[in-house]
Amino acid sequence: MTHPPTPKDSLPPVARRRGVVAVIARQAKLLVIQRSRHVRAPLAYCFPGGAIELGEAEPDAVVRELREELGVAVAPIRPLWRALTPWNVDLSWWLAELHEQAVVVPNPLEVEQACWLATHEIRALPGLLESNLQFLDALDAGHFAIDGL
Repeated sequence: MTHPPTPKDSLPPVARRRGVVAVIARQAKLLVIQRSRHVRAPLAYCFPGGAIELGEAEPDAVVRELREELGVAVAPIRPLWRALTPWNVDLSWWLAELHEQAVVVPNPLEVEQACWLATHEIRALPGLLESNLQFLDALDAGHFAIDGL
């Protein structure tokens, strides 16, 4: 027996937004940014990254976002982890490599500051985005490994 569609059934599905996050390690520390005052979640701390554009592959989005936010070229290595945020954003966390001589220059429209921190220091940051804390929990639980940490 079939039932007539309910109003909920007749609603179009909500499109899930997709994003990438770059995880870059150097000397047992990870690259973290403080978001600028001009973006969503102003002055919050997080790993660099952003939205995947229509038709864009995840590795290409990692490269583009790091160039836009920090003025650096990175090489995406491999996906580390996936998570769905409470805001329905499907985040793909990518291990990426930054050239050793690269100079990080934050774009002030997107990034207030960038810093290299140990995982325990990242956890202590005020305003750390919840998805970043979940990533650190997964790292500490051994769901994946990052060389050099």
